[in-house]
Amino acid sequence: MSDTVDLPLAGIRVFDLTTTLAGPYAAQILGDFGADVIKIEAPGGDGIRNAGPGRSTGMSAVHFGLNRNKRSIELDLKTAPAKEALWRLIDGADVFLHAIRPHKIAALGFSPEAVLARNPGIIYAGLHGYHAHGPYGGRPAYDDVVQGEAGIAETFALRDGQPALVPSSFVDKNTGLIAANGILAAIIQRQRTGQGLYLEIGMFEGMVAYNLVEHLYGRTFVPAEGEAGYARAVSAYRRPHATKDGYICMLPYTDSQWRRFWNLAGRAELCDDPRFATMNARSHNIDDLYKIAGGLLTERTSEDWLTVMSEADIPSGRVNSFDDLLTNDHLNAIGFFRPYDHPSEGAIITPDTAYRFNGKSLPVHRHHPKFGEHTREILSEAGYSDDEIDAILKPS
Repeated sequence: MSDTVDLPLAGIRVFDLTTTLAGPYAAQILGDFGADVIKIEAPGGDGIRNAGPGRSTGMSAVHFGLNRNKRSIELDLKTAPAKEALWRLIDGADVFLHAIRPHKIAALGFSPEAVLARNPGIIYAGLHGYHAHGPYGGRPAYDDVVQGEAGIAETFALRDGQPALVPSSFVDKNTGLIAANGILAAIIQRQRTGQGLYLEIGMFEGMVAYNLVEHLYGRTFVPAEGEAGYARAVSAYRRPHATKDGYICMLPYTDSQWRRFWNLAGRAELCDDPRFATMNARSHNIDDLYKIAGGLLTERTSEDWLTVMSEADIPSGRVNSFDDLLTNDHLNAIGFFRPYDHPSEGAIITPDTAYRFNGKSLPVHRHHPKFGEHTREILSEAGYSDDEIDAILKPS
């Protein structure tokens, strides 16, 4: 295990009751930053442990994507001894993170009021599908549902004529990022005030806000100055463009980039076309812009276009497959895919993060835990004897 003393969240202890994807992703981010993240799992473990291929039960590929830099403890919170153990753990916690619906966590006895009364310095982070004070409060929520409800599926309808889902756990991962940001802000506030707080993270509300950054568009104004839906993003012609021998993605964006592109493509007369000469004009003629530009790319090979656009400082790139990413020159040159010898699962790779602190990547300082792997270790740290731990794990 790497030394975490120089990491930003060294000394912060997080108890994570979340399952599946959004909450575990948020907790992994905190763990990457150096927090001691303790994954609290019910008997049988987090269901995501068995999503996808794996070498042993409970250690799936998706689990590996979400649960590095954590420890795992098994607690059956339906039993009194396990509840009492959690209360004792809460006494030494900085963050209590869960994704249980408000009425269900309250029924277990761990409402925000109860937890903050026990530990006034704790950050109580409730990751809910919907804000509890609204009419949707308490409803279950998953990625696919919220993609529909938050207008994400509608963006495909604006472009293609029918709604569709992003082929990624789009809501879950973005909610994890949102939750991690909120928890980091709460940690800073606690450092300033010395007081804990209740942080509610709404999946639905977070994704509506995220989606409407650009898509509120004309409805930003009262009265409206147009329809919702950012025209550039929903243009049917915004897509990977066919070349003579494949596909590339490219995006001239500024006035000067478009002028350079038109010259490269042999259409210098379009530099002064009033439809395309300014950002505002292009935004009102986006379909024509992309249709014409995309059609010009078919005249040369992908390599030709990427070479000349690179020389002209026009953003462009290949359409990579997942396998292409694994052999990508840049990613391999920076050591992005880190080889890791897992103590029970053997050789794996784990992707790097987006962050470098003083030129260093955030380390994998704890391996991805097996279910309940650290139960005895964590309970011993809380002062339990071996006999008391046996009573918690096997209540009479």
